[in-house]
Amino acid sequence: QVQLMESGGGLVQPGGSLRLSCAASGSIFSLVAMGWYRQAPGKQRELVATVNAGGGLNYADSVKGRFTISRLNAKNTVYLQMNSLKPEDTAVYYCNARGYESPGTPPFDAWGQGTQVTVSS
Repeated sequence: QVQLMESGGGLVQPGGSLRLSCAASGSIFSLVAMGWYRQAPGKQRELVATVNAGGGLNYADSVKGRFTISRLNAKNTVYLQMNSLKPEDTAVYYCNARGYESPGTPPFDAWGQGTQVTVSS
């Protein structure tokens, strides 16, 4: 079973920065993609940013130019550097990983427990 451990959330003032980290562990043969999603109160979970095995990046329009996702393949770890944070970035941020535990098995789709990011003065 694959587990995701997130860290780095917290309270920050508007215009500030935070860095989220997520490490995947367990039975992992290969990772197809890792990424971050967020869910604000009363809203649906939405994509923030993803990085695939080939290094391809995808960002939500709302975070382009402010957030940067990166991945350390050797450690199955993904980071989200968040700059110029706005109050509307306030949400629970969830790490996601998709891949295979062994050759020929169905893919897994794992989620972290979530980390709170609050942007407020």
